[in-house]
Amino acid sequence: MRFILLFLFLSCTARAMGNDSQDTIKLTLPQAIEMAKANSIAAKQAITVKETKYWEFRTFKSNYQPQLALSGILPGYNKTYSQVLQPNGTIVFQPIHNDNSSLTLNFSQTITSTGATIYGTTQLQRFDDFDRNNVLYNSIPYGIGFTQPLFQFNNLKWDKKIEPLKFNESKQAYIEAQEQIAVTVNGYFFDLLLAQVNLNIANTNLDNTHKILKVANTKFELGKIARNEILQLQLEELNARKSAGTAKRDMEIATLNLRSYIGMEGDVRITLAIPAVASQMNVATNKVLAEAFENRSDAIAFGRRLAEAKRDVAKAKGQNGLNATLNANLGFSNTAGNIPDVYRSPKSQQSVQLQLTVPVLDWGRSRSRTKTAQASEQFTAYAVEQDKQTFKQQIVTQVTLFNMMKEQMVLTANAEQIASEKYQIARERYVLGDLSITELSIAFQENDRAKRDYVGSLRDFWGAYYQLRYLSLYDFEKNKKITYN
Repeated sequence: MRFILLFLFLSCTARAMGNDSQDTIKLTLPQAIEMAKANSIAAKQAITVKETKYWEFRTFKSNYQPQLALSGILPGYNKTYSQVLQPNGTIVFQPIHNDNSSLTLNFSQTITSTGATIYGTTQLQRFDDFDRNNVLYNSIPYGIGFTQPLFQFNNLKWDKKIEPLKFNESKQAYIEAQEQIAVTVNGYFFDLLLAQVNLNIANTNLDNTHKILKVANTKFELGKIARNEILQLQLEELNARKSAGTAKRDMEIATLNLRSYIGMEGDVRITLAIPAVASQMNVATNKVLAEAFENRSDAIAFGRRLAEAKRDVAKAKGQNGLNATLNANLGFSNTAGNIPDVYRSPKSQQSVQLQLTVPVLDWGRSRSRTKTAQASEQFTAYAVEQDKQTFKQQIVTQVTLFNMMKEQMVLTANAEQIASEKYQIARERYVLGDLSITELSIAFQENDRAKRDYVGSLRDFWGAYYQLRYLSLYDFEKNKKITYN
């Protein structure tokens, strides 16, 4: 009799946990993460940000490449009246009817080390006077020039230091965004897994309570138990039905949340595989710190922030005192009535110009700007140092938490096994009449709590692991840096 009842209970449990495989997909935690990285809105946003930063960097690099531009006025037709001042001070309006067209090809190249610009130009201009039926050409066959700022802030030099840091920072930020997706999926995954476990527990308890109630009714008819035990079991059955309904609702909500985040289309049913525990995974604090300072965008940002503060000081100093710009150009020009003649025996042209700006009295404005920038630089240095300490502390705490979760997993797994075995024994003893209904209820509750605690410890373990990946951008299962194309 004992083995027949045990068989009935186990069969009921299997039916409660088993489901029709049609239109059902079994999903593991890594599969859910990969689906989210491929389909989720968060993944698409991360890709868009990555592409934006890439093209911003390409724009920056183009500033250091030779530039070639063609400009012109084609046509420059004009028919109007224009006022002309006469020698006696009067104004006469003269008719104007002409076309003044031009075409210019300019070349320029910046010099990063000094901030100078070298440029070259060639130009052809045609002037048609329709009133006098006259055509005139003007040309600059070629000309070269040089512009050199003196005692000024060199923006090109500082951008060349800072912009590559920003680009590298954005590349690592993209990897972090992908790992943050894994952290988020882990939460949704275990929300659904716990909901499914709760539903299985509720259905199993409902079936088992129903079977035990039948046995108790038989005992009651034989006068072996009191009416109070029947009422207690009936109450247990009602509570089990209520728990099953609540668990089903929670599972549907959790399924919708997971499906929505990972971008799964359709209404296919999802069942989750319980993740295994990577008990052999060893994580050392020094290793995680080294990888974090090498890989994280925050670590790159530390250097970038200090460089920006130094740039601001240099800019403030460059705007104080003497500012000068040296302009020089050399070339040839000519004018003629036709195109071939305009290029014959052109006349040379040269110009040299030095522009100066010297503050005579600014009431301490220049000195104040410099001191403000220097104070801001000092504050940034302190802030970066503080952020480094917080950065280190966060990693040390996470490593400690991960190792604790790994130990906790062993304890909860043992507790779940013991509670399950205790529940089986209590159920059999009650059927044999060797256990009270109160003790059976306690065994029910302990078994349910142990199963939930085990799933919760799994959630904490994998949550700590993916958070550790996010903080270090290192795969501790494969022992290599995390990269994405």
